[in-house]
Amino acid sequence: MEVLESPQCHDPEEIAKILGTSQQGLAEVEVARRLAEFGKNMLEEERTSRLSIFIRQFKNILIYILIIASFITILVGEWKDFIVIIALVMANSVIGFYQELKAEASISALKKLTESKVNVIRGGVRLSIPSSELVPGDVTLLSEGDMVSADIRLFESSGLMVDEATITGESVPVSKDHSLILDKASCSYELRNMLLSGTTVVRGNGRGYVVRTGRKTYLASIAEKAKESSPESPLTRALKAFMKRYVVLLLLLFTTVGVVGYLQGRDLLDLAYLLVAQLVSAVPEGLPLVVTVVMVVGALALSRKKTLTRFLPSVETLGSATVIASDKTGTITEGKLKVQDVFAIDSEGLRLAAALCNDSDQSSGDPIDVALQKWIANYEEIRRDNPRVWAYPFDTKRRLMATANLKGGAGSSKGDSRPALYVKGAYEELSKMARKGRFDPNAFEDAQNRMASEGLRVLAFGIGEWTSENPDEWEISLVGLVGFLDPPKEGVAEAVKTSKKAGIRVMMITGDYPLTAKAVAKSVGIWNEGDGILTGREMAALNDDDLYSALKKTTVLARFLPEDKYRVVKVLQEKGEIVAVSGDGVNDVPALKIADLGIAMGSGTEAAKSVSKMIILDNNLKVIVDAIERGRVISDNIRKVIYYLLSTNLHQIILNTLAVFAGLPIPLLPIQILWINLVTDGVQDKTFPFTGEEGNVMDRSPKPPGKQFFDRDQLLRVVSFGVIMGYASFELFRYLLGVYSYAVAVSITFTAVVVPQWFNGIQAQKESEPFLLNIRKSFTINKYIFLGAGVGLTLQLLAIYAVPDWFSAVPLTAEHWIYVIMLSIMAFLVVEVRKWFEYFLRRRKN
Repeated sequence: MEVLESPQCHDPEEIAKILGTSQQGLAEVEVARRLAEFGKNMLEEERTSRLSIFIRQFKNILIYILIIASFITILVGEWKDFIVIIALVMANSVIGFYQELKAEASISALKKLTESKVNVIRGGVRLSIPSSELVPGDVTLLSEGDMVSADIRLFESSGLMVDEATITGESVPVSKDHSLILDKASCSYELRNMLLSGTTVVRGNGRGYVVRTGRKTYLASIAEKAKESSPESPLTRALKAFMKRYVVLLLLLFTTVGVVGYLQGRDLLDLAYLLVAQLVSAVPEGLPLVVTVVMVVGALALSRKKTLTRFLPSVETLGSATVIASDKTGTITEGKLKVQDVFAIDSEGLRLAAALCNDSDQSSGDPIDVALQKWIANYEEIRRDNPRVWAYPFDTKRRLMATANLKGGAGSSKGDSRPALYVKGAYEELSKMARKGRFDPNAFEDAQNRMASEGLRVLAFGIGEWTSENPDEWEISLVGLVGFLDPPKEGVAEAVKTSKKAGIRVMMITGDYPLTAKAVAKSVGIWNEGDGILTGREMAALNDDDLYSALKKTTVLARFLPEDKYRVVKVLQEKGEIVAVSGDGVNDVPALKIADLGIAMGSGTEAAKSVSKMIILDNNLKVIVDAIERGRVISDNIRKVIYYLLSTNLHQIILNTLAVFAGLPIPLLPIQILWINLVTDGVQDKTFPFTGEEGNVMDRSPKPPGKQFFDRDQLLRVVSFGVIMGYASFELFRYLLGVYSYAVAVSITFTAVVVPQWFNGIQAQKESEPFLLNIRKSFTINKYIFLGAGVGLTLQLLAIYAVPDWFSAVPLTAEHWIYVIMLSIMAFLVVEVRKWFEYFLRRRKN
């Protein structure tokens, strides 16, 4: 038996015939056969072996750098350093292994949505069975509160309304009608004669035939998208791109140095020693660790802002985001309807109808009924004084509901025993019954159109005498209209304004209707005059290039399906955008998984949280924007530490390279270079994570993808410091060789390379603002940097005075320290002059 592809196109009788079933259900023998044919009604889980996941942790450019550094330490005989570096590699891999195991839970979380008990009819007998045992052709019975566990074609429904927010993103429950025959091209949010797995019944009851189970359900198609790998973080991509260029330059440099050394007739062992020294100089082995520390400190800071980090590099991705694609319900809006507008002919009558023609209390039930109860302060008193004697459940065809209540409250005679009729529903339906009382069609239609144009969901209310249970015989007086809206959360409008100022595009993606979506987006500043609104159907007609062109002018995406969100994210990424996606439902899972930064809401589904890289505990766009601000500070700090480490390395490379070209002995020995990298890279760089915000990071646009950490400006800064200080150190070394012994010259040069780096590190705390422009801020932006310099100085003093033999050095005299101080002042001034030059250039441009 084949599974039906488009069950919405067939009437229930055809469905029963095709599935070989009836309203009496399947026989147990047939159930067993179908269970063997179709399998259990569960989402299949693809398991990756733990060994494969663990090995995958080593396929990372940062790990490659650390491994290279570990082998270098073996070459120079530093086994202790080798052990430390390997320990760091293993620690990093274990952490990544744990995180990936957690991420593998995404399909499991989707699976849990279908694990429940269901009521079925089999062989004419009503049974309660595990949802995993459902098969195509089963007859299911559903009522208020039930979770739908398979895709079902209804053959009976009474006032049935279903919450499909987790699947379609639509914030208002959808009415269902078994009698409808729909088009084959109907989207998931148009399937009004069907129930989809993963949704929940909020009102009424119904019966239907199971048409799809397990991996054939619509929910399973979403799970399939969740299997796609998440993209690499911008940090990893940027470091990979940089390291490729860096390796090419190193090969060229080492080849040149090797050839020159060989032509000079240097001993091959000395030449090999020289190349090892150059390699030690070139590899920024401290970079992976300090970048990790920056991100850990950032993650801790974000946790204090109600943001939990599940994937460490995502703290940097925040700062690189160019587009925020936000869910509407629960992120931008409260996720709860409230009365937004009222048009009343009879205010007291409207309140009576709203309170009595209502099946909810203030905490549960249909969102519209809950909103009405919260609007009416004395609803309990009204209900107590006007007891219900009859009810007409919500009718999806007539689009109304009604109740009959004994008159006992305000506006009624206590002695009148005839019940009053209270009706609510679509204005078009109630207007047909309005044959009594004051009724101005023009006034009502104007109010109805005005509210609808503002994106409100509008209900009409009427009152009459209850004389019949047949709606065709009712006569009512229309008493008013009420417009409902899911209101924006506090702080969202300011967050949108901040995002735009920061050069970040904010787009709202929702399953709601365009007018509703536009009203919400306009109220918080996402949509402005001239912006486009794109629906899922319109998007389907566009190719990727046309879609990207449309997205550049669009801020509201309405009536979107999960696959539509997924496609939008993919298209934006292919055009170089770094996309942050927020969501909380199953419908958001595909987009959350493949986004550069998937952000789930703390109150969202487990499926959404399990594929996300971050979880926002306070479901609010404002928190996301606050986190982006912190992310930019983190990105800036990573950029600063990259400058610091590379300029330090280039200083050493230039010094040794010039010495080779000049035919001089090696100024810095490999063991000294390792020590330099310890007391600069190993101590002072660990303070960079605590650097504060330089200026207002949200006053600038995000840097182009791929240039967040190493662009032309960064290159010029690294080269200017490295070349100038490398040449100055070389000239100092050449001068010292003519005045002192080689041992003294090497010792002075050794210290004169270490100490200036601390001044460089202090200057690096502010990338572009001169130190002397705001001296107070320069000393307070990161107090720990001075502590790092103090620790480094202590270690250097121990090296040259306590154990100089370990470093092929000799103790320095006061006279020797003059050269060190001179080079340190020079290092400070090289950076300061460059900053003042940039400062005046910026002022000139502005």
